[in-house]
Amino acid sequence: MKIARNTVVTLNYRAANPAGQVLDEGAEPLVYLHGGYGDLFADLEAALEGKSVGDTVKVNLLPEDAFGLYEKELVLEEPRDSFPERIEIGMQFELTNAEGDEETLYRVTSFDDDKVVLDGNHPLAGEALVFTCTVAEVRAASPAEVKRRQVLDLR
Repeated sequence: MKIARNTVVTLNYRAANPAGQVLDEGAEPLVYLHGGYGDLFADLEAALEGKSVGDTVKVNLLPEDAFGLYEKELVLEEPRDSFPERIEIGMQFELTNAEGDEETLYRVTSFDDDKVVLDGNHPLAGEALVFTCTVAEVRAASPAEVKRRQVLDLR
């Protein structure tokens, strides 16, 4: 079966930077619903169109085509006393914007006795990426998966 709209695709993958440093070894396969549902980077999904089990693709992605450009506005410095007593670098907090209509996931990047620095950027924001993927499985999506626009059977 070839990858086409409304197929469920399982990929073995590796993501590296252009210098070859591995950023994500892909310990777990990536499973997504193919067809422009936003589950995969658009350029990567386009490269996979028409591929079959065993095919490998390598796609170079600019930051804006991957996890986005790094936005300094998403780095916040907050008072330490606004956080739990026990805090660690890497902890995540979901914060709502001033309008109350959008939530962003922030990671703790540093802290001291007075302040906590939070970063709402994806850890790979601003990075160019080289994705190497091998198609491990392709199957027709169920009607329920198409309706919900997500994979339901992760096996």
